[in-house]
Amino acid sequence: MTDPTLRYPIGGRRAYAVWAGGLAIYVLAVFNRSSLGVAGLIAAHRFHISSAQLATFVMVQLGVYAAMQVPVGALLDRVGSKVLLSVGVVLMSLAQLAFAFAHSFAVGIIARVFVGMGDAMTFVSVLRLVALWIPPARTPLVTQMTGVIGQLGALAAATPLVAVLRGYGWETSFLIASATGLVLGVVMVLVVKDTPYAAAERTELKLRAVARAVRLSWREPGTRLGLWCHFTLPFSSNLFTMIWGFPFLTRGEGLSSGAASLLLSLMVIVSLITSPLLGIYLGRFPYSRSTLVLGALGAIVAVWTAVLLWHGRAPLWLLIVLVAVTAVGSPGSMIGFDLARSFNPLERIRSATGIVNVGGFAASLAAVFAVGLVLDRICPGGPSAYTTAGFQGALSVQYAGWALGIAMIVRYRRKTRAVVHGDVDQWAHLLPARHR
Repeated sequence: MTDPTLRYPIGGRRAYAVWAGGLAIYVLAVFNRSSLGVAGLIAAHRFHISSAQLATFVMVQLGVYAAMQVPVGALLDRVGSKVLLSVGVVLMSLAQLAFAFAHSFAVGIIARVFVGMGDAMTFVSVLRLVALWIPPARTPLVTQMTGVIGQLGALAAATPLVAVLRGYGWETSFLIASATGLVLGVVMVLVVKDTPYAAAERTELKLRAVARAVRLSWREPGTRLGLWCHFTLPFSSNLFTMIWGFPFLTRGEGLSSGAASLLLSLMVIVSLITSPLLGIYLGRFPYSRSTLVLGALGAIVAVWTAVLLWHGRAPLWLLIVLVAVTAVGSPGSMIGFDLARSFNPLERIRSATGIVNVGGFAASLAAVFAVGLVLDRICPGGPSAYTTAGFQGALSVQYAGWALGIAMIVRYRRKTRAVVHGDVDQWAHLLPARHR
């Protein structure tokens, strides 16, 4: 029987137009998030800052993003996706406008704060649109496609932005980014509707219920396993694409800016290709998700070890292998969210997802800043003094994060499997046939 309050068909053309309108803002958010990855060296010269200060731009941006997850989740239920997407795109556009004309470190920091705030409002808002407008049977696929298509923003930052920076300079490049945001914002306002229903109930914020959901989610070993998977797997990819990859490839490995841009683009392409493949694997082998994480981590650590121990500059073929293998960490980190969904009831999924999400951004934040600090010690002259040996020493800080993460994954993998084997009837769908 048709719902009398339904104004637009679920999963119809209007539904996908609404999704596309919100998705355009998420692509822009990923672009804004990644823009310093290729503009970092120019920013260091423009603001006359050290490596640690350069890392602070990204650290502040990531820190604000992580801190905003809980309040944004609460606001989303009260004001809806359209309002948050509108506020988010305005904040990002004004921040990029300020960044275009900023000449001091302090103003640059403030601009990146607002980029992080706007970015924090986009992805969860689009996911809410997917949940309301797309049929449940298609929701997982559309959710996965949201993350995949969003990476086009990183692709735009890796190649076109480099060309615009070279051809037109700093101010014009970030002015274009700001103007693009305003144009996409207008399109989004015209296309997006919060709900296909005529009367949408607004969920009242229950702070005690939220706090209780967070506590219960945290006690679940599967949530913590997801957190440590998301902590360990993506931070190498994040620090590479968001800030240190371009300087490492150009100043450390001697590649041209064009070649470095192509390698960063390759990372995005590999991420796009491997994401659906990982989705197929997870669907077939849910019991082996942490095994996949540990295997991917082993490959990432191995290829980084080969590059960091190479005498002098690594050959191009090894750098191609490095970016291809490291790129798997980004889609692989989604396994953490999949674990959170598996081991929490529907009413706690948002809280569990928030816990997992903070893990990844905390690791990336710490790694980005640690690399900057070590670079300042090894190459005190700043970006103009970067050397191959300097980057080899600085990027070695990743081993601390990998060691901690692997230890915690092994610990909570054991605890989570104990929960599964303790109630085979409830968790039979996660177990291979021989364990049932």
